[in-house]
Amino acid sequence: MAWTVTYDLEEFRAAAGGFLRAHPARNTTLLTVVTSLTVAGSGRYGAEPPVYGWWTGGGGAVEGVFLCTPPYPPLLSALSGEAARALARTLARDGELKVTGVNAGRETAETFAATWTDLAGAMSTVEQTHRLYRLDALTPPDPAPPGRPRTATTADRDLLITWCEGFARETGALRGDAAAQVDDKLGHDGITLWELDGRPVACAGISRTIAGMARVSLVYTPPELRGRGYAGAATAAVSGAARAAGVQEVLLFTDLDNPTSNALYQRLGYRPLEDHLLLSFISAGSAVPEQGPPS
Repeated sequence: MAWTVTYDLEEFRAAAGGFLRAHPARNTTLLTVVTSLTVAGSGRYGAEPPVYGWWTGGGGAVEGVFLCTPPYPPLLSALSGEAARALARTLARDGELKVTGVNAGRETAETFAATWTDLAGAMSTVEQTHRLYRLDALTPPDPAPPGRPRTATTADRDLLITWCEGFARETGALRGDAAAQVDDKLGHDGITLWELDGRPVACAGISRTIAGMARVSLVYTPPELRGRGYAGAATAAVSGAARAAGVQEVLLFTDLDNPTSNALYQRLGYRPLEDHLLLSFISAGSAVPEQGPPS
């Protein structure tokens, strides 16, 4: 039983792709990041090359994976305690990857962090707690707010970049080049606008469909237009379109510190699946770490 670490995306996809696709809901972020790197290249999230790895169990099958797109912390699949501890030891021993934190399901994140902080003499702090939701029966807002949905186009690019920047400032959930994030979603018709009298008033994005799974993200309403139901309507529209297109697993993440969004998505028919932790590792003289790759 051991970790294999590589800088070669195609080698990683060949070895670990089957494992990721066998559990598309629980591996949603890993799948979408790998797909974005495949489409946009290794510089999608930063100048440093991404690092990938997989854990081979006693029977020779892949039983866990990680990837890291510096400067963001490693993103881990669900791992056994043995695999999580072994990964921390492997990354500490190699010393090539600057590990600023970890992003994973709660148990895996805590197990990795306990070993890493012991080895590195660091402290672990919780940056964010996210909850992964899965769509059950979609329940659109009733009554719906005035307006209608439409698919965003390149004509909306400048507005969407401004909104993406606003979303990043308010939530800390997105880092990096807002234009690249918008262009990535526009490239697969991945943003739905809620439009009132010809004016966009809210948006909801969605990832590419992978292994029957897609994830809603970038749900945003400008501050001056909030409280009118536009975000819920946009989310219901993009979720319904995904279901109509045959997507089997429609997912989204929320920040558990935001009770408004958690309540909204549950009213729309989303049900909790699992919690994830974003942890930061802090040592003397360390900078504030990045929080994680955008979705």
